[in-house]
Amino acid sequence: MNRWLTGWRPALHWPSIRGRGRTDAGPLLLTAAVIGAVALLAGAVPALLGAAADNAVQDTVRRAGTDSNVLVHANWERDDGPTGGRVRMPNLAEELDDFRARATYALGSDLDAALLPPVTAVNGPILNVTDGSVPRTFQFTYLAGDLGGPDVAWIAGSPPGPAVSDEYVEIPYDGPPWPVQVGLSEPDAAALNLGPGDRIPVKDGQGRDKDVRISGIYRPADSADPAWRLAPALLRPVPSADGVGTTRFAGLLSRESLPDARLAVDEDQLRRTVHFAPVPDALTWDATAALASQVVKLKAASGSSSDRGQALKWESQLDTVLRDARARNSAAWAQAAVLLAGVLTATVLVLLLAADLLVGRRTPALSAARQRGAALPDLGTELIIESTVVSLSAAAVGLALARAVAPGVSWTWAVPVVLAGAVAGPALGTLAAARASRDRRQPANPAARRWIRATRQLRRAAVEAAVLIAAVAAFVTLHQRGLLPVASDDDTGELTGDLILPISALALGALVGALVLLRLLPPGARFALRQALRSRRPLAVFSAAQAATTAGRALPLLVLVSTTALASFALILGATVTRGLTDGAWSAVGADARLDVSADAEAATPALAERIAAAPGVGQVVVAQVTDSARVFAESTLLTPRLVVVDAAAFQRLLATTALPDAPALARLTAPGPGDVPALVRSSDGALRTGTRLQLPQDDDQAPAIRLTAVGTAPSVGGATDVVIVDAAALADAGLPAVPNTVWVTGPGAARAVSNTGVAADVVLRADVLREQRVAPLTAGLLRLAWTAAAVLLALGLLGLTLAAAAGASARWQTLTRLRTLGLRPRDVRWVAAGELLPPVVVAAVCGPLLGALLARLTLGPLDLRLLTGQAADPAAVLPWWLLGLVSVALLAAAATVVPVESALRRRDRLSEVLRAGE
Repeated sequence: MNRWLTGWRPALHWPSIRGRGRTDAGPLLLTAAVIGAVALLAGAVPALLGAAADNAVQDTVRRAGTDSNVLVHANWERDDGPTGGRVRMPNLAEELDDFRARATYALGSDLDAALLPPVTAVNGPILNVTDGSVPRTFQFTYLAGDLGGPDVAWIAGSPPGPAVSDEYVEIPYDGPPWPVQVGLSEPDAAALNLGPGDRIPVKDGQGRDKDVRISGIYRPADSADPAWRLAPALLRPVPSADGVGTTRFAGLLSRESLPDARLAVDEDQLRRTVHFAPVPDALTWDATAALASQVVKLKAASGSSSDRGQALKWESQLDTVLRDARARNSAAWAQAAVLLAGVLTATVLVLLLAADLLVGRRTPALSAARQRGAALPDLGTELIIESTVVSLSAAAVGLALARAVAPGVSWTWAVPVVLAGAVAGPALGTLAAARASRDRRQPANPAARRWIRATRQLRRAAVEAAVLIAAVAAFVTLHQRGLLPVASDDDTGELTGDLILPISALALGALVGALVLLRLLPPGARFALRQALRSRRPLAVFSAAQAATTAGRALPLLVLVSTTALASFALILGATVTRGLTDGAWSAVGADARLDVSADAEAATPALAERIAAAPGVGQVVVAQVTDSARVFAESTLLTPRLVVVDAAAFQRLLATTALPDAPALARLTAPGPGDVPALVRSSDGALRTGTRLQLPQDDDQAPAIRLTAVGTAPSVGGATDVVIVDAAALADAGLPAVPNTVWVTGPGAARAVSNTGVAADVVLRADVLREQRVAPLTAGLLRLAWTAAAVLLALGLLGLTLAAAAGASARWQTLTRLRTLGLRPRDVRWVAAGELLPPVVVAAVCGPLLGALLARLTLGPLDLRLLTGQAADPAAVLPWWLLGLVSVALLAAAATVVPVESALRRRDRLSEVLRAGE
């Protein structure tokens, strides 16, 4: 006591530390190898996933195209003159520059850094070209950025100039058309057959003539300039931009002709907008939450659309795009965290088993040190120094290798492994030294012995109950809360503390399953011993006796069952994602190939389908009219589902002969008769359900709406969550014939048949969609992690089997060598050794994959795998039984290899030394 009160300083014996290290170099190096390998995995995976998340965000923004742009609108200053007319504003271009600068300042520094320089677009109304019999439209547009508009070369004529030279002009509201000069591109001028000095014959929607004059013909210096994407008609005529069969032309305004364009149309018909396009390479996952929040704040602070002032009105889908990307990234992070938690749990168990083996080898030396007067704190300090040096050195090497193979390194996930390696050995060693040197004797009183045994059982039950309660809480939290973190402005992408419990559900579930089997194995071994005692086979008796003696060892069974179950789960996760990607490609395309016919070629769709059906290798061809965001009313509520008008019988055959889910409810879409048109509905929020009555408006406002009645649940079409399916014949009988714009094709020759159709259509191939999904950054990263985790867990299980066999090898072969003195042959001895080793291995090989399958059933749903597979619903768990069988076979083969190896190593043991052991 005086030593502790006066200040304890450890009395370290450095020769003993060095001697123990040299003597047990093999187990220490093995421990270091395990820590280094797992530190490499735990340090590299977060960095690789972070890079994959950044790539996924950038890929999502690229795919969104102009939908991810940030737009800001504002009204013009009124041009009322003092005499009741409209005043020409010669400084209109400078006012646009001020508007663009004001919008840029309102963005904020963070959002401005993630966006390209702004481009201001001023668009006039859509005018009708009156010359010719083909429907054509015209629109004049002004484009300008911080450095001016896109560069052009004037090959004929000159740039548009002002209509008048006076600084102040006021015109009456009902005066003649005000002239405005525009420039035309070469393709537009050739299609209109006009040149410099000509007037474009156009009228507005009210039939009023407009005076639009061509000042010159231009050629763009760089047609890939992002500014041209805002008005593609400035480069070439655009078909179907204003309806089926129409062609849009556009004229380019200059800074000088912009004031005239405002006077040429009504005051509110010239719209100005500033476009900010995102820079995909500048976007990272860490910044997505803050950027999305800033966009939401801008839209919330926008002026009202009815406000006649010049307040900024923001419009963008960038926040939605970033939230979707963030949801997928968060799901991938959570799924990876679940796998990493399983690997770390298995590693800690293996390190405990390695520490137990090391302590078993050191117990005599530690006992001798105690007998020479070494204090327990001093021994513990010596062991901690040794284990800390080994653990930190191995972790440093592993993290250094992780930094070499990954764009960064994360040390957080390596902390549990380092702590386990640094603490397990000293704790078990100090406890072994204390037990070897204590003078407490076994009580002779049976009641006292029962009390000690009951106390030991209560402690074990308390630990098991704590693990069970934690597992139940983890699974409840997982199913109630899920794994997606709550996004916030300062979210850095790291997993928060409230996710630790649900992420640990898989590992805790594997531990609970292993503890249950640990409870069942000793009674099973004793039952086998009783049955063997009734037989006349001495080998069976010896094997059962050995198995019953060692069945209560906790760590070996915990390691074997946990690693096998977790490896099986990783294999199931990988197989489920792989199958989900395939099903997601089927759902996205709807067949082996799909043609999305353009609006100006829809009339040729039936003939096109006939040609494709006659092509070699084509199985089925189904045409349909697919309308996204169709206007459908449920009572007084406007809904915008995907409307599919198709031959129900043909569509049902298509689903029945492909990997798509069957839809027997399609048989209910028969001819309506006097009642409503039957329809199948599908809705993500429950707004559409069986029995709902709907109204489908027709294009003619005077025609009555088509009444629909939901008679069943619709299958997902193209991955849409809100779908309404109607039979084409039934809808035609109700007065609304379908115009097919989609062709689904199945068969091995589908891709070849739709490749050269000669019709303006977008070709979507299932093989291409599947390939894109498989190489997507997050999906590919998760699949690689799942297969890697399965391999690492299996390796840890085999290592645990080897360590467990090595820990009990000395006592086992002492017993078996003594049995040889009773007449057992070496072959019989090996069978008895196998009988001792096989029970926990067989239990793990049989029950481990089954436990992994059970954990998959309980865990895969909340993992939100659909966010990576592109499906409308979470994919069903896929059990790759042949891979699970390989895991079991690997364990059994390793166990079968251990016995011959041990027998060969023990062959030189002298019988006299074995018989004198323990004297």
